[in-house]
Amino acid sequence: MCAIFGISGAEEAANLTYLGLHALQHRGQEGTGIVSTNGTDPFVHKERGLVGDIFTSPVIDRLKGHTAIGHNRYSTAGGNTSENLQPVIMKSSIGWVSIAHNGNLVNASELTRKLEEEGSIFQSTADTEVILHLIAKSGERNLVTALTHALKQISGAYSLLVLNKEYLIAVRDPQGFRPLVMGEHNGKPIFASETTAFDLIGAKYQREVEPGEMVVVSLKNEFKNSSIYPFKPTPKKRCVFEQVYFARPDSIIYGSNVYQTRKKLGKRLAEEQPAKNADMVIPVPDSGVYAAIGYSEASRLPFEMGIIRSHYIGRTFIEPRQSIRDFGVKLKLNPVAETIHGKSLVVVDDSLVRGTTSKKLIQHLRNAGAREVHLRISAPPTAHPCFYGIDTPTKKELLASSNSVEEIRKFVGADTLGYLSIEGLLKVAQEKSGEGFCHACFSGDYPCLN
Repeated sequence: MCAIFGISGAEEAANLTYLGLHALQHRGQEGTGIVSTNGTDPFVHKERGLVGDIFTSPVIDRLKGHTAIGHNRYSTAGGNTSENLQPVIMKSSIGWVSIAHNGNLVNASELTRKLEEEGSIFQSTADTEVILHLIAKSGERNLVTALTHALKQISGAYSLLVLNKEYLIAVRDPQGFRPLVMGEHNGKPIFASETTAFDLIGAKYQREVEPGEMVVVSLKNEFKNSSIYPFKPTPKKRCVFEQVYFARPDSIIYGSNVYQTRKKLGKRLAEEQPAKNADMVIPVPDSGVYAAIGYSEASRLPFEMGIIRSHYIGRTFIEPRQSIRDFGVKLKLNPVAETIHGKSLVVVDDSLVRGTTSKKLIQHLRNAGAREVHLRISAPPTAHPCFYGIDTPTKKELLASSNSVEEIRKFVGADTLGYLSIEGLLKVAQEKSGEGFCHACFSGDYPCLN
């Protein structure tokens, strides 16, 4: 899961891209980059760190031009190293080409081996570079045809922004695993992983880039855009975990407002997994807040912020080795004893992966005086790893892969534990978005890839 953003025909393209990436910081915090162009030359800056720290005014001033693409990195393929920062850029027989990629290519290793045998030299270990080499090897002189040739050899998840001196191209894989939306800024096309990036800069949201669609913006023809569909039709497999966890609640994903979707998941959870004789509903902040609101409304139990989250945890904080038990969880999440003392709590979160944080948090709640703790998860058990752009733990590290719900309950120390069913999740997700979701992390039903 990464963030991509692209804008064309803007006087301050790099500055607007910086703002868009800032709104998408939740999708990747390891590094960031922008490539801009004036229609002739590329201007590049990439660095590890957060958007607000990297793109200072002097840096932005050096990123000239009317069109730009940007990227926030969250490591999936290739690891967290400087050479893997995006957008990637390469010079080839068709001139310079730059790509920003959200997703994961499942046949990248096979293609890399083949390309290296044919003489290609890779500068990074990121799967995105494979696309650039395939473009260079295509023999095509036009970026649109070269990119189409390259993508027809690729299998996996990708939402891409591709830039050269002639075109800005937005393209989404035929199954639509990762989100990509299109808007308008001062009459010119704009693209982003989520609509929240448009809100910040006053752009108008138009629609999703459709799975299998390639939107081509001409930098030489007044930034006019057209769409082509170069891939054969394939059933949609949009990542349902975007709505459960990744996307910002103020975004529209797959045509649905994320805040409202998460509330509905909480309501459905209350119907499927009620908690008898509970006194109140409290969320695990911030991830469980919106589902907890829905659970509270459906169950008619009062909603309370019984846990307070610290938002000021620095990366260089020195953790004591012996003096404070469970320091990491206490540093981030602290129960409000006066609110929960003597109460039977419904504690709502959006996922339970390894279970270690939940176990420590439940013990903290009991230490603060909670009488009972009923843990409710607004998604099914995460029992299978993702191969399409989410850096999930290995199968053996996923608690639900080898433990029953009752075994997990005992491990985390809850009085009861209830998950939302896959059927319930899909019913909510499909309400406005229609059918066609990938839920492999829950079901193990991995989509067939071309």
